[in-house]
Amino acid sequence: MRIRPIAEGDLDELQALARETGVGFTSLPDNRDFLAAKIAATLDAFEERRPVDRRSYFFVLEDEATGHLAGCCAIEGQVGREVPFYHYRLGTLAHSSVQLDLHRTIDTLFLCSDHTGDAEVASLFLRPAYRGGDRRAQRNGALLSMMRWLFMAEFRDRFPDKVLAEMRGVFDEHGRSPFWHCLGSHFFPLDFDEADRLTGLGQKSFIGELMPKYPIYTPFLSEDALACIGRVHEQTRPALAMLKKEGLRWEGYIDIFDGGPTVEAYIDDVRGVRLSRHCRAEVDPGLGEAGARQRWLAATTGMADFRAAWVGRGPDEAGVLRLSPGEAARLEVAAGATLRILDSEEEG
Repeated sequence: MRIRPIAEGDLDELQALARETGVGFTSLPDNRDFLAAKIAATLDAFEERRPVDRRSYFFVLEDEATGHLAGCCAIEGQVGREVPFYHYRLGTLAHSSVQLDLHRTIDTLFLCSDHTGDAEVASLFLRPAYRGGDRRAQRNGALLSMMRWLFMAEFRDRFPDKVLAEMRGVFDEHGRSPFWHCLGSHFFPLDFDEADRLTGLGQKSFIGELMPKYPIYTPFLSEDALACIGRVHEQTRPALAMLKKEGLRWEGYIDIFDGGPTVEAYIDDVRGVRLSRHCRAEVDPGLGEAGARQRWLAATTGMADFRAAWVGRGPDEAGVLRLSPGEAARLEVAAGATLRILDSEEEG
């Protein structure tokens, strides 16, 4: 398994991935024209033909044995520059009456664009066939999640100070969002799927036009909706756990449709950025493929030809990483190449 930038020939497989993502996965809609435009835009980003604040880097996880795409992930260089980027910010209003000697604090939701200009790690999806099972399969999701920190560390000057990740919120067994049903549905003459589809296609202006500009008092929400605030979809829990391990934290921002949390951090504080480092690669013909326990992640240092994969060992005391011929082919590197590496189990 290896990570590489998406290519023009991946459109059919990308659409197949989009059809499997399910409700609430707004960044990968099942729309062929939109997906083709996404591929074209990301190719421009990797070739550095777009301004830094307009770049979207989209990666795929490729199954070496079959050539099929097993998953995907992305990095948005800066959100909110072309299309408004909205959240609800969870806050508190204090009310008091001196005459009655009463004091109350009430939680509120306020529509905001506080994250405009931040980077975003997004669109992480792993096909069900590549999840769970043996340890190799369990490492696929980690590979998708962690390789983004190596890319951001390698090209640190292309990114701002902060990074965020939006987590898919809670849906019931019928695919219904209690948060949307209680709140958003009153302001949008659309069902959730249609609003979700429009947002995924980048048509977000209706949010600012139709949502209330004043704080929403959370006691007016139903118990089911309140329970959704800051909680994630069952399938999103592993992704959230990996982000928390890297140092991203919830600071009170939630998705305006499903109430899922947005986690964030300063990029330089993210574990994978801080602890990754360069080493020199050597190819050892005597080495075979590593076993299931792979804790070292390696990535190349080029942008357009970026590659990332697990390798079976770390560097020696001289800073040399010995690769098997298979690992070198997977990363498309030769002896003497510079790699960026990360020990996935090193404590930050």
